[in-house]
Amino acid sequence: MQASDAWAFKPLVDMSPAEFKDWQVLLEERTGIVLSPQRRSFLLTHLTARMREIGVEDYATYYRQVTEGPRGAVEWLNLLDRLTVQETRFFRHPPSFALLGRYLRWRLAQDAGVPRPWAFWSVGCASGEEAYSLAIEADEALREAGLDAPFGVTATDISLNALAKGREGNYSPARLNHVEPEALQAFFQPRADGRFQVIDRLVDKVCFARLNVLDLAKAPMTGMDVIFCQNLLIYFHRWRRHEILDHLAERLAPGGLLVIGVGEAVDWQHEAMLPVADDQVLAFTRKK
Repeated sequence: MQASDAWAFKPLVDMSPAEFKDWQVLLEERTGIVLSPQRRSFLLTHLTARMREIGVEDYATYYRQVTEGPRGAVEWLNLLDRLTVQETRFFRHPPSFALLGRYLRWRLAQDAGVPRPWAFWSVGCASGEEAYSLAIEADEALREAGLDAPFGVTATDISLNALAKGREGNYSPARLNHVEPEALQAFFQPRADGRFQVIDRLVDKVCFARLNVLDLAKAPMTGMDVIFCQNLLIYFHRWRRHEILDHLAERLAPGGLLVIGVGEAVDWQHEAMLPVADDQVLAFTRKK
Protein backbone atom coordinates (compact mmCIF):
# COMPACT_ATOMS: atom_id res chain seq x y z
CA MET A 1 0.00 0.00 0.00
CA GLN A 2 1.37 3.39 -0.96
CA ALA A 3 1.53 6.32 1.48
CA SER A 4 -1.31 8.04 -0.33
CA ASP A 5 -3.47 4.91 0.07
CA ALA A 6 -2.70 4.80 3.80
CA TRP A 7 -3.79 8.45 4.13
CA ALA A 8 -7.09 7.66 2.40
CA PHE A 9 -7.97 5.27 5.24
CA LYS A 10 -6.51 7.31 8.10
CA PRO A 11 -9.31 8.47 10.44
CA LEU A 12 -9.48 12.15 11.23
CA VAL A 13 -9.49 13.37 14.83
CA ASP A 14 -12.92 13.80 16.39
CA MET A 15 -14.65 17.18 16.31
CA SER A 16 -14.94 18.98 19.63
CA PRO A 17 -18.29 20.45 20.77
CA ALA A 18 -16.88 23.96 20.27
CA GLU A 19 -15.83 23.14 16.70
CA PHE A 20 -19.24 21.66 15.94
CA LYS A 21 -20.86 24.84 17.27
CA ASP A 22 -18.65 26.93 14.95
CA TRP A 23 -19.81 24.92 11.94
CA GLN A 24 -23.45 25.14 13.04
CA VAL A 25 -23.22 28.93 13.29
CA LEU A 26 -21.40 29.25 9.96
CA LEU A 27 -23.96 27.17 8.09
CA GLU A 28 -26.93 29.02 9.58
CA GLU A 29 -25.39 32.48 9.03
CA ARG A 30 -24.56 31.80 5.40
CA THR A 31 -27.49 29.64 4.31
CA GLY A 32 -30.13 29.74 7.05
CA ILE A 33 -29.91 25.95 7.35
CA VAL A 34 -30.14 24.65 10.92
CA LEU A 35 -27.82 21.73 11.64
CA SER A 36 -29.16 19.83 14.64
CA PRO A 37 -26.91 17.71 16.91
CA GLN A 38 -28.58 14.66 15.37
CA ARG A 39 -26.99 15.59 12.03
CA ARG A 40 -23.47 15.77 13.44
CA SER A 41 -22.44 12.55 11.69
CA PHE A 42 -23.77 13.98 8.40
CA LEU A 43 -21.51 17.01 8.82
CA LEU A 44 -18.47 14.92 9.79
CA THR A 45 -18.91 12.57 6.84
CA HIS A 46 -18.95 15.37 4.27
CA LEU A 47 -16.26 17.48 5.91
CA THR A 48 -13.99 14.48 6.19
CA ALA A 49 -14.46 13.53 2.53
CA ARG A 50 -13.55 17.04 1.35
CA MET A 51 -10.65 17.44 3.81
CA ARG A 52 -9.08 14.20 2.61
CA GLU A 53 -9.36 15.38 -0.99
CA ILE A 54 -7.32 18.51 -0.26
CA GLY A 55 -5.04 17.05 2.42
CA VAL A 56 -6.27 18.86 5.54
CA GLU A 57 -6.04 16.87 8.77
CA ASP A 58 -8.04 18.83 11.36
CA TYR A 59 -11.36 20.66 11.43
CA ALA A 60 -10.03 23.94 12.83
CA THR A 61 -7.58 24.32 9.95
CA TYR A 62 -10.27 23.55 7.41
CA TYR A 63 -12.68 25.99 9.08
CA ARG A 64 -10.10 28.76 8.63
CA GLN A 65 -9.52 27.66 5.04
CA VAL A 66 -13.24 27.96 4.31
CA THR A 67 -13.78 31.31 6.00
CA GLU A 68 -10.69 33.34 5.10
CA GLY A 69 -10.05 35.28 1.89
CA PRO A 70 -11.05 34.75 -1.75
CA ARG A 71 -9.83 31.16 -1.75
CA GLY A 72 -12.05 30.53 1.24
CA ALA A 73 -15.05 31.72 -0.76
CA VAL A 74 -14.23 29.25 -3.53
CA GLU A 75 -13.71 26.40 -1.08
CA TRP A 76 -17.01 27.25 0.63
CA LEU A 77 -18.84 26.73 -2.67
CA ASN A 78 -17.12 23.35 -3.09
CA LEU A 79 -18.18 22.31 0.40
CA LEU A 80 -21.71 23.66 0.01
CA ASP A 81 -22.41 21.23 -2.83
CA ARG A 82 -21.81 18.41 -0.35
CA LEU A 83 -23.81 19.87 2.52
CA THR A 84 -26.99 20.72 0.61
CA VAL A 85 -29.36 17.82 0.06
CA GLN A 86 -30.06 17.30 -3.64
CA GLU A 87 -31.92 13.98 -3.70
CA THR A 88 -35.16 14.43 -5.63
CA ARG A 89 -37.11 13.10 -8.61
CA PHE A 90 -39.68 14.14 -11.18
CA PHE A 91 -43.21 14.73 -9.80
CA ARG A 92 -41.86 13.97 -6.34
CA HIS A 93 -45.20 14.67 -4.62
CA PRO A 94 -47.86 13.63 -7.16
CA PRO A 95 -50.81 15.31 -5.35
CA SER A 96 -49.05 18.68 -5.65
CA PHE A 97 -48.75 18.32 -9.41
CA ALA A 98 -52.32 17.04 -9.68
CA LEU A 99 -53.38 20.25 -7.93
CA LEU A 100 -51.21 22.27 -10.32
CA GLY A 101 -52.83 20.61 -13.32
CA ARG A 102 -56.31 21.49 -12.06
CA TYR A 103 -55.21 25.05 -11.31
CA LEU A 104 -53.74 25.59 -14.79
CA ARG A 105 -56.84 24.25 -16.50
CA TRP A 106 -58.98 26.52 -14.31
CA ARG A 107 -56.77 29.44 -15.30
CA LEU A 108 -57.25 28.65 -18.97
CA ALA A 109 -61.01 28.58 -18.47
CA GLN A 110 -60.88 31.92 -16.66
CA ASP A 111 -58.76 33.45 -19.41
CA ALA A 112 -61.19 32.23 -22.08
CA GLY A 113 -58.41 30.27 -23.77
CA VAL A 114 -56.15 33.29 -24.31
CA PRO A 115 -53.69 33.19 -21.40
CA ARG A 116 -50.94 35.70 -20.83
CA PRO A 117 -47.45 34.12 -20.60
CA TRP A 118 -47.18 31.96 -17.49
CA ALA A 119 -44.26 32.43 -15.10
CA PHE A 120 -43.28 29.55 -12.78
CA TRP A 121 -40.64 29.43 -10.03
CA SER A 122 -39.04 26.35 -8.51
CA VAL A 123 -37.38 27.46 -5.24
CA GLY A 124 -34.62 25.13 -4.10
CA CYS A 125 -34.73 23.32 -7.42
CA ALA A 126 -31.75 21.02 -6.71
CA SER A 127 -30.82 19.28 -9.97
CA GLY A 128 -33.89 20.43 -11.87
CA GLU A 129 -36.42 17.62 -11.61
CA GLU A 130 -39.10 19.82 -10.05
CA ALA A 131 -38.54 22.64 -12.55
CA TYR A 132 -38.89 20.32 -15.53
CA SER A 133 -41.96 18.73 -13.91
CA LEU A 134 -43.56 22.18 -13.77
CA ALA A 135 -42.72 22.70 -17.44
CA ILE A 136 -44.22 19.34 -18.40
CA GLU A 137 -47.44 20.11 -16.50
CA ALA A 138 -47.74 23.51 -18.20
CA ASP A 139 -47.00 22.11 -21.65
CA GLU A 140 -49.60 19.37 -21.26
CA ALA A 141 -52.29 21.79 -20.03
CA LEU A 142 -51.71 24.11 -22.98
CA ARG A 143 -51.52 21.27 -25.50
CA GLU A 144 -54.77 19.83 -24.16
CA ALA A 145 -56.39 23.24 -24.73
CA GLY A 146 -54.98 23.40 -28.26
CA LEU A 147 -52.77 26.38 -27.41
CA ASP A 148 -49.14 27.19 -28.08
CA ALA A 149 -48.89 29.98 -25.49
CA PRO A 150 -45.51 30.93 -24.03
CA PHE A 151 -44.42 30.08 -20.49
CA GLY A 152 -41.16 29.98 -18.56
CA VAL A 153 -39.79 28.34 -15.42
CA THR A 154 -37.20 29.98 -13.18
CA ALA A 155 -35.25 27.39 -11.20
CA THR A 156 -33.10 28.62 -8.31
CA ASP A 157 -30.79 26.87 -5.88
CA ILE A 158 -27.74 27.68 -3.78
CA SER A 159 -25.65 24.84 -5.24
CA LEU A 160 -23.77 25.58 -8.45
CA ASN A 161 -23.16 21.87 -8.98
CA ALA A 162 -26.88 21.09 -8.75
CA LEU A 163 -27.70 23.91 -11.17
CA ALA A 164 -25.15 22.58 -13.66
CA LYS A 165 -26.82 19.16 -13.54
CA GLY A 166 -30.19 20.80 -14.14
CA ARG A 167 -28.91 22.63 -17.20
CA GLU A 168 -27.57 19.35 -18.59
CA GLY A 169 -31.04 17.84 -18.26
CA ASN A 170 -30.12 14.16 -18.26
CA TYR A 171 -31.35 11.83 -15.55
CA SER A 172 -31.23 8.24 -14.39
CA PRO A 173 -34.35 6.06 -14.75
CA ALA A 174 -34.79 6.08 -10.95
CA ARG A 175 -35.55 9.83 -11.07
CA LEU A 176 -38.37 9.21 -13.56
CA ASN A 177 -40.49 6.71 -11.63
CA HIS A 178 -43.45 9.09 -11.37
CA VAL A 179 -43.39 10.17 -15.03
CA GLU A 180 -46.30 8.76 -17.02
CA PRO A 181 -45.27 6.64 -20.05
CA GLU A 182 -46.83 9.15 -22.47
CA ALA A 183 -44.89 12.03 -20.90
CA LEU A 184 -41.70 9.98 -20.87
CA GLN A 185 -42.03 9.43 -24.60
CA ALA A 186 -42.99 13.03 -25.32
CA PHE A 187 -40.42 14.90 -23.24
CA PHE A 188 -37.37 12.63 -22.95
CA GLN A 189 -34.89 11.02 -25.30
CA PRO A 190 -33.27 7.73 -24.20
CA ARG A 191 -29.47 7.86 -24.18
CA ALA A 192 -26.99 5.15 -25.00
CA ASP A 193 -25.83 5.05 -21.36
CA GLY A 194 -29.33 4.18 -20.11
CA ARG A 195 -30.14 7.69 -18.89
CA PHE A 196 -32.80 10.03 -20.29
CA GLN A 197 -32.29 13.47 -21.83
CA VAL A 198 -34.92 16.20 -21.50
CA ILE A 199 -35.84 17.37 -25.02
CA ASP A 200 -34.49 20.75 -26.13
CA ARG A 201 -37.93 22.31 -26.40
CA LEU A 202 -38.47 21.78 -22.67
CA VAL A 203 -34.91 22.71 -21.68
CA ASP A 204 -35.42 26.05 -23.41
CA LYS A 205 -38.37 26.78 -21.09
CA VAL A 206 -36.28 26.54 -17.89
CA CYS A 207 -33.74 29.11 -16.68
CA PHE A 208 -31.41 28.02 -13.87
CA ALA A 209 -29.92 30.66 -11.56
CA ARG A 210 -28.07 30.65 -8.24
CA LEU A 211 -30.01 32.14 -5.34
CA ASN A 212 -29.63 31.86 -1.58
CA VAL A 213 -33.08 31.94 0.05
CA LEU A 214 -31.62 34.33 2.62
CA ASP A 215 -31.45 36.85 -0.24
CA LEU A 216 -35.08 36.57 -1.33
CA ALA A 217 -35.73 40.20 -0.40
CA LYS A 218 -33.37 41.18 -3.23
CA ALA A 219 -34.54 38.56 -5.74
CA PRO A 220 -35.78 40.08 -9.04
CA MET A 221 -38.67 37.63 -9.49
CA THR A 222 -42.11 39.22 -9.40
CA GLY A 223 -45.59 38.59 -10.76
CA MET A 224 -45.14 34.81 -10.66
CA ASP A 225 -48.15 32.66 -11.53
CA VAL A 226 -46.93 29.55 -9.70
CA ILE A 227 -44.27 29.09 -7.03
CA PHE A 228 -43.22 25.64 -5.76
CA CYS A 229 -41.14 25.54 -2.56
CA GLN A 230 -41.15 21.95 -1.34
CA ASN A 231 -38.77 19.97 0.88
CA LEU A 232 -36.71 23.09 1.60
CA LEU A 233 -38.30 24.79 4.61
CA ILE A 234 -37.72 21.78 6.87
CA TYR A 235 -34.07 22.83 7.23
CA PHE A 236 -34.89 26.23 8.78
CA HIS A 237 -36.12 27.63 12.06
CA ARG A 238 -39.87 28.29 12.26
CA TRP A 239 -39.40 32.08 12.14
CA ARG A 240 -37.17 31.76 9.08
CA ARG A 241 -39.75 29.60 7.30
CA HIS A 242 -42.34 32.30 7.80
CA GLU A 243 -39.94 34.98 6.56
CA ILE A 244 -39.21 32.97 3.40
CA LEU A 245 -42.91 32.38 2.73
CA ASP A 246 -43.70 36.06 3.26
CA HIS A 247 -41.16 36.96 0.57
CA LEU A 248 -42.57 34.34 -1.81
CA ALA A 249 -46.14 35.52 -1.25
CA GLU A 250 -45.09 39.05 -2.21
CA ARG A 251 -43.77 37.76 -5.53
CA LEU A 252 -46.98 36.05 -6.60
CA ALA A 253 -49.30 37.67 -9.10
CA PRO A 254 -52.93 38.14 -7.97
CA GLY A 255 -54.58 34.74 -8.26
CA GLY A 256 -51.17 33.04 -8.25
CA LEU A 257 -50.53 29.66 -6.62
CA LEU A 258 -47.95 28.89 -3.90
CA VAL A 259 -47.29 25.20 -3.14
CA ILE A 260 -45.13 24.14 -0.20
CA GLY A 261 -44.27 20.83 1.42
CA VAL A 262 -46.96 19.17 3.52
CA GLY A 263 -46.28 19.90 7.20
CA GLU A 264 -43.46 22.37 6.51
CA ALA A 265 -45.33 25.49 7.68
CA VAL A 266 -48.84 24.59 8.77
CA ASP A 267 -49.12 27.63 11.07
CA TRP A 268 -48.14 30.25 8.47
CA GLN A 269 -50.65 32.93 7.57
CA HIS A 270 -50.47 35.96 5.30
CA GLU A 271 -53.11 38.62 4.87
CA ALA A 272 -52.89 38.45 1.06
CA MET A 273 -53.08 34.66 0.86
CA LEU A 274 -55.95 32.16 0.94
CA PRO A 275 -55.42 28.46 1.77
CA VAL A 276 -56.37 25.95 -0.89
CA ALA A 277 -58.90 23.34 0.20
CA ASP A 278 -56.93 20.13 -0.37
CA ASP A 279 -56.18 17.59 2.35
CA GLN A 280 -53.14 16.20 0.50
CA VAL A 281 -51.39 19.45 -0.45
CA LEU A 282 -50.35 22.57 1.47
CA ALA A 283 -51.02 25.40 -0.95
CA PHE A 284 -52.25 28.99 -1.08
CA THR A 285 -53.52 31.42 -3.67
CA ARG A 286 -52.96 35.17 -3.64
CA LYS A 287 -56.10 37.27 -3.33
CA LYS A 288 -57.11 39.20 -6.43
